[in-house]
Amino acid sequence: MSAVPGDAPGRFVVLTGCSGGGKSTVLAELARRGHAVVAEPGRRVVQAQMLAYGRALPWLDLAAFLHHVIDVARDDLASAPASGWVFFDRGLIDAAVALAHLQGTPLQETLEHAPRFYRRVFVAPPWPEIYVQDDARRHDLASANAEYERLRAAYPALGYTLTPLPKTGVAERSDFILATLRADNAGMH
Repeated sequence: MSAVPGDAPGRFVVLTGCSGGGKSTVLAELARRGHAVVAEPGRRVVQAQMLAYGRALPWLDLAAFLHHVIDVARDDLASAPASGWVFFDRGLIDAAVALAHLQGTPLQETLEHAPRFYRRVFVAPPWPEIYVQDDARRHDLASANAEYERLRAAYPALGYTLTPLPKTGVAERSDFILATLRADNAGMH
């Protein structure tokens, strides 16, 4: 078992990138291996809004949707496990980037008082061969690619290092993430 940084923000690892790029599948594999994972807040908001016949959906009221996602993401950070790596499927920064794009809300305003995530962020590149639309993901691949480019610009501007996930199988992607974190941690000692 590899050592894990002791402070909470250093333990919070984000998987971001292109919608439909396989992030949730990798998170499911990391959970299967016993790691703490936090599901994508946007999907959870869509699911809750659809069940409640709400209007805070990206295709009905994007601003309201993003504010709900930000609230859920903040709750996720506050209730994250107290030890070990915690892997986030998107989260607060992704929602802040979307809100900045939509309304011009400065990233720092949305991210104020939020803990920092681990310095390395894993990013899923566009992968047209696996991209699928569904009830919760109604946007097309072109929109997903535009979002991906905004995220690729925003994370480094916030001081994070992006590491692309290889376009390989789920087990290999999970192995890659864990090996990269072990190597980072070994370099800290």
